[in-house]
Amino acid sequence: MNTLRDLYIDELKDLWSAEKQLIKAIPKMAKAANDPELSKAFTTHLRQTEQQVKRLEQIFEELGESPRGKKCVGMEGLIEEGSELIKERPDPEVLDAGLIMKAQHIEHYEIAGYGTVRTYAQLLGADRQAQLLQQTLDEEGQTDKLLTQLAESSINIEAATAEDDEEEEETSRGARSKRGEREVSRRTTVEGGRGGARGGSRGRSGGRARETESTAR
Repeated sequence: MNTLRDLYIDELKDLWSAEKQLIKAIPKMAKAANDPELSKAFTTHLRQTEQQVKRLEQIFEELGESPRGKKCVGMEGLIEEGSELIKERPDPEVLDAGLIMKAQHIEHYEIAGYGTVRTYAQLLGADRQAQLLQQTLDEEGQTDKLLTQLAESSINIEAATAEDDEEEEETSRGARSKRGEREVSRRTTVEGGRGGARGGSRGRSGGRARETESTAR
């Protein structure tokens, strides 16, 4: 790469590869989400992502270049992190909070990329391309803000509450277990005492019988 145009095209290819990977990954995130609003947000962004790919392809057509030939390893890694989270199968509320975290990692990655190529397009005098890239940049920013709203208004709070509930349940289970142990111990003690009492009674009865028999003789 010897010119800014070369760098511009290289980054556009990276973004195209990233978006194509996301088209496959977002449905999995939407399916894994438990909160209906979060699932809806993923589905909405999937439709936006499909349009973003089309915008990039329009730009490549104007440039007379192919979008193919490069794989975005950065996006590949971010998507893999999201997949690992889903495979761990955390509590539903915690999973939703984690999905937002992973999705915002992706959004921030894209915002950085689209902001850069938008600026390159402006410097290269490609105003129409800059407008298309700005449109995508705006969508990525809106999605990031929506995810933040969902996290702060409910999902993060529910995840924190779920943790407290789990701690309370563990404490309650521990208390029930201790009560059960004390009850078993008490029953064992009582039954042992009763057994000793019965044994002593038999001993005294036998003694009186032998004493009576001796007197008779």
